[in-house]
Amino acid sequence: MHKNAMNSFCIKISCIRNAKLFKPQRKWTCPSSRCFSAQATSDVEYNVPVESIRNFSIVAHVDHGKSTLADRLLELTGAIKANSGKQVLDNLQVEKERGITVKAQTASLFYSYRGKRYLLNLIDTPGHVDFSAEVHRSLTPCQGVILLVDANDGVQAQTVANYYLARAKNLVIIPVINKVDLKNAKPERVKEQLQTLLDVNHVDVIKISAKLGTGIDKVLNAVVERIPPPTVDRDKFFRALIFDSWYDKYKGAISLIYVKDGVLSVGNQISSIYMRKSYEVRNIFLLRPHAENVKTIFAGQVGAIACNMKSKETHIGDTLHLRHQPTDSLEGFQPPKPMVFAGIYPMDQSQFISLQAAIDKLALNDSAIKAVLESSVALGRGWRIGFLGLLHMEVFTQRLEQEYGAQPVVTAPAVTYKAKIFGSKNIKKYQGDTVIFNNPANFPDPQIVNEFYEPMITATIITPDTYIKEIMSLCREKRGVEKLNKTIGNDRVMLQYLMPLNEVILDFHDSLKSISSGYASFDYEDSDYQVSDIVKLNILLNGKVVEELCTIVHRTKASNVGKNLCVKLLDTIPRQLFEIVIQAAVGTKVIARETLKPYRKDVTAKLYGGDVTRRKKLLAQQADGKKKMKMIGKISLPRETFINVLKK
Repeated sequence: MHKNAMNSFCIKISCIRNAKLFKPQRKWTCPSSRCFSAQATSDVEYNVPVESIRNFSIVAHVDHGKSTLADRLLELTGAIKANSGKQVLDNLQVEKERGITVKAQTASLFYSYRGKRYLLNLIDTPGHVDFSAEVHRSLTPCQGVILLVDANDGVQAQTVANYYLARAKNLVIIPVINKVDLKNAKPERVKEQLQTLLDVNHVDVIKISAKLGTGIDKVLNAVVERIPPPTVDRDKFFRALIFDSWYDKYKGAISLIYVKDGVLSVGNQISSIYMRKSYEVRNIFLLRPHAENVKTIFAGQVGAIACNMKSKETHIGDTLHLRHQPTDSLEGFQPPKPMVFAGIYPMDQSQFISLQAAIDKLALNDSAIKAVLESSVALGRGWRIGFLGLLHMEVFTQRLEQEYGAQPVVTAPAVTYKAKIFGSKNIKKYQGDTVIFNNPANFPDPQIVNEFYEPMITATIITPDTYIKEIMSLCREKRGVEKLNKTIGNDRVMLQYLMPLNEVILDFHDSLKSISSGYASFDYEDSDYQVSDIVKLNILLNGKVVEELCTIVHRTKASNVGKNLCVKLLDTIPRQLFEIVIQAAVGTKVIARETLKPYRKDVTAKLYGGDVTRRKKLLAQQADGKKKMKMIGKISLPRETFINVLKK
């Protein structure tokens, strides 16, 4: 817990000692994502009838104003003071620096409408495709969503993805057009796009400016009028779904729950269905958006609990129930499937334990990552970690550095491949006929492989028609196959391509933004596996394979990738006393080569005049010595060389 976000009890004591220590305007810098109040709020205040509860999320594409709208909703309902700061719910340092939402955040708001008091549970979600798992998980406790669209940019790729995600869950969708105050805003054109997307002739759109606060009351009124109350039963035994968690320095693992049935009070004994362990409820919090202690939480509400649950025992998607009242598991959600894998190692092996603790704590707050221990001859012990995308990987490593002071070494990202083995029953190494691997070191022998498979995605691109030729050319270059080409209104086109994931994870998004001047948007979803001609690209130094430098590529890209790697190694490897031959090979065929020249010593420098044969003899002896040294000499590669070559 950050010293600037201490609970109200501590503030009263500390302010007597040092009145300048705490400043109310810095209330939202708590790194554990929530600030806790030590004083319990009256349960009467929060014992709201079920019919007066509304649970909803804000979903949109990146930079369409979700967090700004959330701020205005918090201000209008009195949860925070006006002008409390930009994007109150975006409290991670990485969110403030990048200007994006990384974690979904919850806030319980009170709102009076036509003389009746309502409890609105708001969830502000991320907009980037790499964090779509956060959106999927956040929609579980909701009965409706606000689909936010920029009046200037219009419907984007993630807008379409979020719409279909909400429709699949049968949620009420409230379309809202934001930034109508902009000079180039075209709300009527965006309304036509929404009608095409929603497949209706007329759509009841709310036009707002979250920045100026225009039309925010209409959004709250629509939430109350259009979104139904949750379908729950307070007379049944307690059941709740864990749909998020985080680590607090003083309270340990905190679980964010949606109460489906019954009530839960402080002191109750609860059990989890997945972990099959029991705990005593020590604290219950409602997030407003800072956490307020309550003694009881009721069905239909969203809140957080602390019960001395260990980090490794907190399982997102688990069902909680009272200890002596077994019950059925609630329908949760499928765990996210990692798409991109990378190796993460400590800068020094003495930092292994501290980095492991940091990864465990951060994994509690980011359930999408999957970590498995692995070791490397060059880099030592580390982890092979699965991420949802390249931005997800970058944000995770940045949070390790900022929140835990770690210095991780991250290798180049890769995807998961499959190989169908023939005659696997006779090969003790393989237990089944399909091998799954994401590390080049585990690449199976091609002689025993019937077929290789690589993961595919369905990429959705929405762009102005001005850039369509360049974008189609880029997709073909990345081995994409066109599936859909559809006009969605005015000058905007929606393209869908079946593409290999490996071609997308590195530079596709940057290239797309570059050729479209930033106007094209991109989203993708998993599309199973497809037969592919992939090969293992070996890197050899003086004829010896260096496993840490090998990679997996498509055969058509092997030559270019091999050449680039050889050139990079030529610039990175320190010179030795003997010549080093750098080669890239597929099997036994060398496809690229560079030669690192040795240090030279002029053995004839002391000679002057005399017979020329003496000079030739000395040069010949030097050449023989270097040849022998090359044959038996051990190439010394500093750890920094591997780091410079392997990192993304």
